[in-house]
Formats: sequence, structure tokens, C-alpha cells
Amino acid sequence: MAVALSPATTTLRLIKPFSATALRRLYIFYKPKPFFSISLPTISSISSVAAALPLSRRTFCSVIPSAISSGEATKTETLEKKVGEFRKKNKIVDIKGGPDEGLNLVGETVVVKGWVRTLRIQSSVTFIEVNDGSCLSNMQCVMSSDAEGYDQVESGLISTGASAWIQGTIVSSQGSKQKIELKVEKLITIGKSDPSFPIQKKRVSREFLRTKAHLRPRTNTFGAVARVRNALSYATHRFFQENGFVWISSPIVTASDCEGAGEQFCVTTLVPTSGEPGDSPVNAIPKTEDGLIDWSK
Repeated sequence: MAVALSPATTTLRLIKPFSATALRRLYIFYKPKPFFSISLPTISSISSVAAALPLSRRTFCSVIPSAISSGEATKTETLEKKVGEFRKKNKIVDIKGGPDEGLNLVGETVVVKGWVRTLRIQSSVTFIEVNDGSCLSNMQCVMSSDAEGYDQVESGLISTGASAWIQGTIVSSQGSKQKIELKVEKLITIGKSDPSFPIQKKRVSREFLRTKAHLRPRTNTFGAVARVRNALSYATHRFFQENGFVWISSPIVTASDCEGAGEQFCVTTLVPTSGEPGDSPVNAIPKTEDGLIDWSK
């Protein structure tokens, strides 16, 4: 299929997701004419060109003017910036991970999303420490009673383990444990936590965390261990990649049967009882002349 367009006014671009194989399928299915042409002396907008194209062509090609006005270009660039900022999530490590630990961001309005680590309700203000997993450090959020969403704190929706969306302004901290804190302007509860949430402010033993494996990554101990393992694994892979090695997953080379786990479950009808195998008489199992189990029976 050929599309004749004026190079001075337009350019033809194929949308990325459609490959040559997909285009061949479309050609066989729709069977367009060999030489389909469009005469477009002047293009006023992209939508007018899309309307001129048949539906089958509109699905995989787009026409974009080569020369657009500066106002439209500025509008497009602004839209792309907004989309990029919307998709990018603010992380605590981006706020507090710099050399000045966030002092350069004082006065800016940010949004933090994460889990509530601790909650301290006082007469005038409420202190909420939030962690999103990007670093071990928590973001201390200071919330007054006149902030939007404070009723969720009073009702008990915000508790240890709950997930929250918090918007506020970064200010210098008056405490000594951190240099900045977040003055809360708006709070939204994303997910409430069960009152019996096992990981509280007090230190929890590793023996207890063994029974709560799905919550272990939220603790500082296992978070630090995971980061050390990540750094070691990344350094090892990077060294071998830079020296021309190819990483291959071991199960592709050979099958693994660690400690006989593949033979753990053995289903048989040789034991003539519905009780436990240990309760069945050993002599009832059919054997060969050599004294081995007769699997043919």
C-alpha cells in the first residue's frame, strides 16, 4: 500500500506497536487497493486528516504536519511535561536522599504515599511517620487539627500499618532526628489497617517475624538485608557482564531435585488399607523373588 503525501507539509509515521507482521495481516484482511493515494494540498489539523482516511488505515498510520505553529508546539511540550510529572511518583529517597537531606526543598509542596510506621496524637498536633519502602528513613508528617482529613485520624482510620496519601509543604524540622518534615495540608486514607497489625513501634524479634513472612520487608532489619543483597548481586552481575559473560538460569541447564523434594509425594495402591502407611502390615505389600517391591502389581 502506498500513500502519496506532500513532503513539504506532512510526514507519515507508523505507530510503534504495529510490526511488519501485523501490517501484513491487515493487508490480507482488508485487501486495500495497490495504489491508494490522498491529495492533501493544505492540512489544517491532524483530526481532519484522520477523518479523510478510511477506518482500516486509521488504525495503523497517522499523519503529522511537519510545520506547526509555535503555540501548538508549546502546548504539546507542556502537555508532555504534565504527563511525565503525573506518572512519576515522589519518593522519600528523592526528597531526603540528597547531601543536604532535603533542605534544598524547603517551601515546596509534595505528595508522599506510603505506610504509617508510627502515630503520635498530642493535644495540638499529630505526628505521623510514613515510609514508602524507597529507603530506611521515614518522613515525619506534622498534622494540625485544622488540616483537611484530620477527621480520619480522630476516627481511627489512620493507624500503624495503614496506607495513606499525604500532601503538604516541606519545612525545617525542630527536632534533632531529621532535618526536614512535612507540614500536612491534606490526608487521604488509601487502605486501613487491622487493629491487630503485628508490627508495632516496639522492636519485634526475628523469631516472631518468621511467622509473618509477608510483613518482614516492612521492618528496618530485613529492609537493610535486602539492600545489601541487592548491592552484592548487582555488583557481581555487573562485573561478569562487563567481562563478556552470559548469565544463564541454572534450571535451563539441568533439572534440580533439592534434597529429594521431587520424590516427596509417592502415590501407591500397594498398601491394602485406608489407614496410615505405618499401620499397614509390611507383608501385605507384593514383592518379587528378590525381596523387592513388585511394581507390576
